[in-house]
Amino acid sequence: MSKLNEILEFNNRFVENKEYEQYATSKDPKKKIVILSCMDTRLTDLLPKALNLKNGDAKIVKNAGATVMHPFGSIIRSIIVAIYEFDADEILVVGHHGCGMCNLDTDNLLKKAIYRGIPQESIDTLLNGGIDVKKWLHGFDSVEESIKDSVNLIKKHPLMPKGISIHGLTIDPRTGKLEVIIDGYN
Repeated sequence: MSKLNEILEFNNRFVENKEYEQYATSKDPKKKIVILSCMDTRLTDLLPKALNLKNGDAKIVKNAGATVMHPFGSIIRSIIVAIYEFDADEILVVGHHGCGMCNLDTDNLLKKAIYRGIPQESIDTLLNGGIDVKKWLHGFDSVEESIKDSVNLIKKHPLMPKGISIHGLTIDPRTGKLEVIIDGYN
């Protein structure tokens, strides 16, 4: 059975048994928080529990490394929408120890892309078009520095209103222990 069929079978039972009722909430975050977190699978359940969040408490945005790569990319767009449409008044950028984006071997990643059928010509076209694919894929050298960079980029955004507290934290993906890198109240 395919993964999609397994998901759809489960979903049919989920809906028939009305298991969704325990997750009923509004689209407005009760705690008025927006969180940028890594997509690491270890954080799926751990992060909300470590932050004492329940369904409906926060808007959670995830990407590889919990990083803001561009001031007008989809991450900032989501944060801006959470602030103006859903009244979020605090932002948490939460990176984690042992992140796969830290010191990512981009040469190896590109070799994997070629192995999976991406022609070298496609990569060369990107490079010749001025896109530094290796820099774009690289990630960062330090989780703490990446968090600081993302917090600063969010703070300096021209659409970021005054009065929004922007915090930077790390989480241990084994224990859930949080460490404050930037206290947005100071």
